[in-house]
Formats: sequence, C-alpha cells, structure tokens
Amino acid sequence: MSEISGTNDVRPAVTVIGLGEMGTALATAFLDGGHPTTVWNRTPGKADALVSKGARRAGTVREAVAAGPLVVVNVKGNTAARDILESAGTALAGRAVVNLTDGTSAEVTAVAEWAADQGAHYLHGQIMTIAPGIGHPDAVVFYGGEKAVYDRFHPALRLLSGRASLIADDPRAPVLYGMAVHGTMWGTLNGFLHAAALLSNEGIQVSRFLEDATPSVSALLSFLPSIAEAVDRNDHAVEYGALKHHLPSVEDLFQESRSRGIDDDLPAYTLALVAKAIDEGHANDNYSRLIDHFTNPQNGPTTTP
Repeated sequence: MSEISGTNDVRPAVTVIGLGEMGTALATAFLDGGHPTTVWNRTPGKADALVSKGARRAGTVREAVAAGPLVVVNVKGNTAARDILESAGTALAGRAVVNLTDGTSAEVTAVAEWAADQGAHYLHGQIMTIAPGIGHPDAVVFYGGEKAVYDRFHPALRLLSGRASLIADDPRAPVLYGMAVHGTMWGTLNGFLHAAALLSNEGIQVSRFLEDATPSVSALLSFLPSIAEAVDRNDHAVEYGALKHHLPSVEDLFQESRSRGIDDDLPAYTLALVAKAIDEGHANDNYSRLIDHFTNPQNGPTTTP
C-alpha cells in the first residue's frame, strides 16, 4: 500500500461525502478551520449552503475523492458508504478514508477490508455528540484503525471534537465503545424513569427527589470503576455490597411496583438475575458477578417472580 498522500500540507484538502445534518456540521468545521473542502451528496442541492461558505461542489464521487488526501464519509449505513466509495474507482488508492458512519462491528470490518483492497488507508470514527456539538471542546469522537492516518490528520480531526482519541488499531473498537456508552445510558435512563413513575404514583415530585437524593444517586457512578476492575480480573469477591444484600431491596422494589400497578418488568428481571446468581452459590460476590449472565445469556434466568 502506498504512503498517505499529501503529507506536506499544513491544512490538507478535505472531502466530505454525505451532507445530512451531521455531514454538513463536519464540512462546516473543516471550512471554518481553514481547510479547502470539497463536498458531495446524492442530492446536490444539499451542498448549496456550504458552497456559499467556500466549499467546492464535486459532480461525482470520483471527483470528490480525487480532490484531496483526506476523505470523510458520513452517510446512512455502511452498505451505503461502501456503495458510494466504490464509484470512486482507483481514485481511492493512497487516500485516507475516515468513515464516521454508524453501524455494527461486522459492517465496519467489511468496509475496512474493502478499503484496504483498494489501496486506501482506513480510520473508523464513532461520533458521540449530536450535530450542533461538532467542534465543541467537550465533544467526543472515538477513532480506531491506522495510527499513521490518525497522526497525520489529527489537527484536522480535532476541529470536529475537542476530545478526539485513537483508542485502538482495530477499526471496530470505536463502534463498540459507542454501543457501550449508549447501553449504559439507556439502562440508566430506563431505571430512572421507572423510579420516576414510582415517585409520581405517590405524588412525589421527581425534581425534589433529585435534590434530596443527589449524593446517593451521584455515588452510584463511583461504583463503576470497581465493577470494571472486577470484570477485567474475573474476580468478583467483595467485602461489602455482596449480592445477598441487594436481594431484599430488589424484592421490595418489585413488590412495590406490582402493588402500585407500575410496570414491574425491569425490577422483575433484576430480581431474577440476582436470585439465580445467589442460587448458584454467589451470594457473597460483587454485583459484577452478573456479567456471567450477559456473557452467557443462554444460562440466564428462565423464570420471573
């Protein structure tokens, strides 16, 4: 594979493919940062506002790719990303492709391998902000793939987020990081909304609850590092906070939810997980022991209270 082209440019030319809300924000950040920016979209009219700011509209994908050493892709799905890039033909050879398209790890692998076959250098990024957050110092983008690409274009990529980091040479890693953040978020939000329903049922203001219980709620996050370490070590022994001490509280939450007509699926699921682990002899283990269920769901609880 050839070396990355255009390595002497102070502000290398950038091509942005895909001009949805996010793609437009990406192109705007590069323009504002002083990079010659070429744009392409299936619907040409979406480029009008960017062209008025100084972007160059490419007539074809091949023309867009040929315009500079860095090609940034943000479209709906990796199948579309590959289909679009295929139309560039041999123009991809020697270029750096930074794919910021959402998808699964298997899809990322397929695009990365295909790009390598075309002679392109590949970096995958997972954007952890909405479009208006692009360029914000606290915005996060995780990258995985060729270190040479990241190092060469790091100044340009920092225009997109103040917290850009290469987390692995595996392009799949950013996708999994993103899913892990979202999974944690949805689990937390669902738990909070269940709690809010329980409080509202009694006429208690949820905002008042947060004011009074902030120290307790905030303390929950402090447990995550110890749980992470236990999972990494596969050592779930604990001196305090064993599963047997969780069980009565989970049972109370389940019974209270059911008696009030609040959806009890979430506490029932948690209760089944904790009870099964205790039945299997893990009463004195950390809550981290429940990783066994998520790793091997076929062995998970089959009954609910």
